[in-house]
Amino acid sequence: MTLIAKLLIAFVALEHLYILWLEMFAWTTAGRRTFKSMSADMFEKTKSMAANQGLYNGFLAAGLIWSLIIQDETWSKNVAMFFLGCVLVAGIYGAISVQKSIFYVQGIPAIIALAAVFFL
Repeated sequence: MTLIAKLLIAFVALEHLYILWLEMFAWTTAGRRTFKSMSADMFEKTKSMAANQGLYNGFLAAGLIWSLIIQDETWSKNVAMFFLGCVLVAGIYGAISVQKSIFYVQGIPAIIALAAVFFL
């Protein structure tokens, strides 16, 4: 993979590590400032649900990081494309079911990274 593709994958991975932190550890503090469309009383009620979502985002980040350390070029690309595809699906589903901006935050970076992996 090219350096550009690897940097884009790393960006998506870091983004999902941030989402992990936000949803697992800062849901009732930074989460309130981030998700302004939710009523304030919902954050405490949804704390465990958000933590579960954060865990899944951590798995996505782990897979993307794994793709960057695999030595075999073909496997590295395949693993990267799989996990970027998962991020894209999560972004599309989040945009449909929760908030359209999720696609811009998760889906667009995944598309750009996928294109870099595929074409560069």
